[in-house]
Order: sequence, then C-alpha cells, then structure tokens
Amino acid sequence: MLYANNIEKLLGLQGVEIKNTEEVNGKIILSVEMYKQKQFCPRCGVTTGNVHDYREQMIKDAPAFGKHFVIKLRKRRYHCSACGKHFAEKNDWLPRYHRMTNRLSAYVIDKLRETRTYASVSREVNLSITTVMRIFDLVNYSPQTLPEVIGIDEFKGNTGRDKYQCIITDIKNARVLDILPTRYKHELYSYFKGFERSNTTHFVSDMWDAYEDIARTFFKKATFIVDKYHYARQVFWAFESVRKEEQKKHCKDNRLLFKRSKRLLTKRYELLKPDEKKTVDYILCISDPLLHAHNLKEDFYNILKCKDRDTAKKMLSDWILYAQESEIPRFIECTNTFINWSDGILNSFTCSYTNGFTEGCNNKIKVLKRTAYGYRNFKRFRNRILHIFSDKNMQKSGAV
Repeated sequence: MLYANNIEKLLGLQGVEIKNTEEVNGKIILSVEMYKQKQFCPRCGVTTGNVHDYREQMIKDAPAFGKHFVIKLRKRRYHCSACGKHFAEKNDWLPRYHRMTNRLSAYVIDKLRETRTYASVSREVNLSITTVMRIFDLVNYSPQTLPEVIGIDEFKGNTGRDKYQCIITDIKNARVLDILPTRYKHELYSYFKGFERSNTTHFVSDMWDAYEDIARTFFKKATFIVDKYHYARQVFWAFESVRKEEQKKHCKDNRLLFKRSKRLLTKRYELLKPDEKKTVDYILCISDPLLHAHNLKEDFYNILKCKDRDTAKKMLSDWILYAQESEIPRFIECTNTFINWSDGILNSFTCSYTNGFTEGCNNKIKVLKRTAYGYRNFKRFRNRILHIFSDKNMQKSGAV
C-alpha cells in the first residue's frame, strides 16, 4: 500500500487512503476513502465523530500516463448530536456539488493556454465540450493599468459584432493588455478615458485615423509613432501594382518571367546574387515604368536605414518629390499618405519601438481562430486570447 505522503505527491489528493485500483475500459478507477477525522458541524460548530452513513460518488480526475482517471470516493456523512444536522465530511480537493476534482478544472484551464479547440481538450479529459467551456468561463481578465509604451492594432475576428477587433499591448514588456470588440473611435474613447494615462510616453499604431485621434486626444504628452512595417509596405504594394500592370503588356514568356521574379524584384538589389541581378537587370531594361518603380523602392530602403529624424525628413522629402515626378499613380497615392502621416512616420526614426510584438500576437490569434473555425462569443474569445498570452514567457515567444 502506498504511504500517505506518496499519494499526495502522485495524485495531489490530501488525506485519502487508496483501497483499490482497477482498469475498466481504458479508465483507471481509484477506490479511495478519506481518513476519519472529527468534523465541525456547519450549523452549530460543535465537533463530532459520529458517522451517519456512507455514500459512493464517482469523480472525474485529470488524466495521467495516457489514461483517464476516475476516483470512486466512499464518502461519509456525519451526524451532529447537538443540533441533529447531517453533513458530508470536509474535502479540500472536491468542491461542493461537483463531480470533478479541482485538479481536473485546473488541468483544463492550463491546456487552454495552447491554441487548441475546446473539442480537442474535451476529448483528452473525457468531458463534454459544454463542460470544458463552462470551466473556462470561470476565467476572467480585468483591464490593466496602461504601460509606458502602448501598441495598438486590429485583427479580423468576426465574432458576431464587428469584422475587426482591436488588440492593445505593452510593447516594452511584451504583454497583451486587452482585446476590444471594435476598432472604432467611440469604443476606443470609452475604453481609454477610464485610465490614468500620464505614464505613457509612446503610442505605436498603424495608419488608422481613429488610432491617431486617440493618441492626440488622450496621450498628448506621448510620442505618436507610425509602425515602420505599415508605412513601408505602402511602397512595396505600389511597386507590386506596377509590376502586375507591366507584366500584362508583354509576351507570354516575359509575363512568366515578371511573375516568377516577384521575390527578386522586391528584394534589395544589393543582396541579390550575380545571376539574380542579371535577371532583374533584363526585366528593368524592357520596362521603363518598372525601372522607375524599382529605383523608388531601392531609394526607400535607404531611407529606412536612417538613424535620426532630421536625416530621414530630408531624404523622405526628396523621395516624395521624386515619386511625384515619376507620375506613377500608385506611387503618387503613396506620397499623399506619407504627407498626411509625416509626423508619426518621422517619429519612428527617433526610437526603436515597433508593433512587431503586436503583429506576432495577431499571428497567434489567427491560428487560434483558424483551429476553432471562428468564435461567436466575443467575451469568451477575449478571455481565451488573454489566457493564451497570460504567461510572460509565452508572450515573449509570440513576438516576431
């Protein structure tokens, strides 16, 4: 027979004696009984050791060693001779009226830190999907205080309310702060006005008007930064648009060459191998618009190397003039965007903060949503995301 201290270590059950162990249909059934102790009457507080009767209860426990575990508990009911009340003995590992252990509930909640579906967890623990959901609904994350560096972005959630949900992160400490049901101004205003905001020094976002309005309204002392990835891709999108337009004008062989050389044309020219440079040179030789677009793209790469705001401002101004003189419609659209967002763009050259961590979190959220085929309940979706990123080590691994 196992000693009591070994039982506690192996099963996490306190004060129990194993009477029998058997395997039935792949399940391990442990017949246990609590060690007899005097109990306090919940009505009058008098101690009693009078056993009224015994009842058996089947209790589901956390799986172990690849097996489902069931505890068959022979439970005592005591009789208080002082007031006549009958009551069950105290049990720290089984909540009242429950048919599963605290450890099983904790096991379910821990497994849901992964981007797994409720169905896959339910199969592992031998519970229904609704029971797994009900256990997880006990988890709740309250809004936190605002950090020194805020990152904000949207992701496509489709939770039944709006197409896009909003994620707020602490970029400096790699933490997810909260998930909002929409990215619209009224929701953001309502959320941020309830916080102390004086400690925030930087606000990083993409080029969504509502984010800038929030930064200017609630974080007047903070530096507003447009994330480099979001404004840089405007140039790459413009270049891609020119490439697609130009390839349509050529013969079949050249069209295939334009299409298959997409990666080479987008990549920095100085990083290409000699044979790759020959391919790019040939394509640019037969397409003047693409040559101009390629030069604009390469010049923009040089702007991204700037280490200070003043140099970046001068180079960006020159680039905007050059792009406007090219008369390429997609690049002219790009320059208009840069002019409108110039302050936030130039601020990105004064510090190293980006929304890279936030984008990494969005990628993990996409995996969660894809494995579950979407979420209809926003509250549950929000708690699930915050639960996945609640472990700090996992948060740092989510950064890209």
